[in-house]
Amino acid sequence: MKKHLVVLSGAGISAESGLKTFRDSDGLWEHHKIEEVATPEAWRKNPALVNQFYNQRRMQLSEARPNRAHELLADLESKFKVSIITQNVDDLHERAGSTIVMHLHGELIKVRSEIDSSHMETIGYRTLGLDEKCPQGHRLRPHIVWFGEEVPMMSAAMHVTHSADLLLVIGTSLNVYPAAGLIHEAAPHCPIFLVDPDPVMKRMESGRLKVINEKATIGMPMVAEILDSY
Repeated sequence: MKKHLVVLSGAGISAESGLKTFRDSDGLWEHHKIEEVATPEAWRKNPALVNQFYNQRRMQLSEARPNRAHELLADLESKFKVSIITQNVDDLHERAGSTIVMHLHGELIKVRSEIDSSHMETIGYRTLGLDEKCPQGHRLRPHIVWFGEEVPMMSAAMHVTHSADLLLVIGTSLNVYPAAGLIHEAAPHCPIFLVDPDPVMKRMESGRLKVINEKATIGMPMVAEILDSY
């Protein structure tokens, strides 16, 4: 039976494909304050701005391509059962070939009813019109977990992490909660690999935690080589 490799990925891996993160040095996400485009209050106050913002993100995503780190994670499925838990809302893991991907913060290529969250539609990279509605007549909104909203996939992510034989954290500084707490769900015997240029957990480095101070595309080949011995 294949060992279970659980991967927690963050914005750093997508940044190398040209997708900006909301934690850039200027504190803005594509020139917008987070509270203007990524909160339920923003949607209620100015849905046109919020909708335009995510329409632009989908267009940007359509032009982005998976990078070497995404591709190597997909390649690992030949040796391991690989479950990816990502904080990213893009589909670059899937496009690289990964088959088990859990999106904690939603997905750009999907929309859902603003009243009935169980109604979801995949729209790909096209723009969403503000007048588009679900069959029940409710307005459609981006399928994004905004700041201040619950993370519905968190319980499932904790369960998956607890079942890991190996845990890889890549492209995330582990500053965003509750996702950052997932690393503590790994079993005590589980080896942990952390790939990030400036990892906050370096101070916790121990026998089971291997820190690689590199960006994703450089650190991922190093991890893949180490995993050859497992």
